[in-house]
This record gives sequence, C-alpha cells and structure tokens, in this order.
Amino acid sequence: MKSHEFASLLCSRLCHDLLSPVGALNNGIELLADEHDPEMRARCLELLAESARASANKLKFFRLAFGAAGGFADEVDTREARVAIEGLFGGDGRIQLGWMVDEPTISKAALKVLLNLVLIAGDALVRGGRLDVGVERTDKGVEIVVRAEGTRIVLDPELKRVLSGDIDENEVAPRAAAAWLVHSLVREGGGDVQVADEQEGLLLFGSSLPA
Repeated sequence: MKSHEFASLLCSRLCHDLLSPVGALNNGIELLADEHDPEMRARCLELLAESARASANKLKFFRLAFGAAGGFADEVDTREARVAIEGLFGGDGRIQLGWMVDEPTISKAALKVLLNLVLIAGDALVRGGRLDVGVERTDKGVEIVVRAEGTRIVLDPELKRVLSGDIDENEVAPRAAAAWLVHSLVREGGGDVQVADEQEGLLLFGSSLPA
C-alpha cells in the first residue's frame, strides 16, 4: 500500500472517531445559544466540557498511535502511552485498565503497535470490561500482550485478517487502519502478531518485535 493511500485510511478513521465529540460540541453550543434557564445552561456547559475532554483525549491518543509524537528520540516514555490509554478509555469507568508495564521506555514502533492493539481491543469491548496491557523486554526484543475481557466482545473478522496479513492491501477499509499499521510495523521489524479470540468474553493479542 502506498503512503498516500495509508494516509487516506488514517484520515478517514480519525474523522469517523472525532465526528461524535465534535458534533456534540456543535450541538451543545447551539442549545446554549437558545437556552435561558440557568440550570439548563449549566447542564449544557457540563456537556460541552465533557465533549471537549473527549475530543482532546482522542487527539492525544491518535497523536501517539498514528503520528510522530515523542520527538526524534528512538525510545519513548511508556508513561505517555498509559496516560493516553487512560484518557481514551478510562474517563467514564466503562473500561478498567490493568497496566503491567515496568519498562520506562520502548521504541516508537513498539509504542505504536501497543497503542493500536489497545485501540482495537478497546473497540471490541462493546459493553465495557477490562483491558490488561503488558510489555516485557527480553534478550530477543520486546514482547507486547493486550488482553480484553468483557460480557460481549465483537472483533471485526476483517481486522483479524489484516493483523495476520491475510488480505490484499488494496482491500483494507478505513476501519482497519489501526490493524494495518500494526501489521506493517511488525512486518518491517521482522516480528509477528498473534490473535486469540476463541474463548467467549476474552480477546488476546500478542506481538513480538526483535531488538
């Protein structure tokens, strides 16, 4: 897939994910302009604040997951990943986060693989649940594990095929942009990705990136 085609996929994904909170901001401003009751105006301001936070948290996450955040250093602080994940999924209490990452820094490629696997797993928790994230550095490289557990998990079959590389790159849809980025980074780094979703209510991703 050419770079401009992948950029188009990412832009479509970003626009889709930001449409809801930005639309809520627009609706809230319109309501505020027409509302004169003090209690209702206060509620409108609360909704505007919530939508603004959601928009900012999504942008912070996407900047790390898809962009060039972290400067020019080869290694990125893993605390940035944790803050981004908590901002995206932890705000409403719908998803609990288990953080099992002792490494203070990991490579940019590993960070992007981690965040995009978390994004896919979090989206699969349609009724909420728990996300456990683990990273371990070994003599061979970096091992990443993302585990999602919930009452209902829905993983788009296309995402699974894209992660495994079992799809024509010209057939990748915008909703699979995160999966394609994981596949591309792992392939370029000489690593691999594993997906295990056979158990009901449980989804497990694993990735190995050589040093």
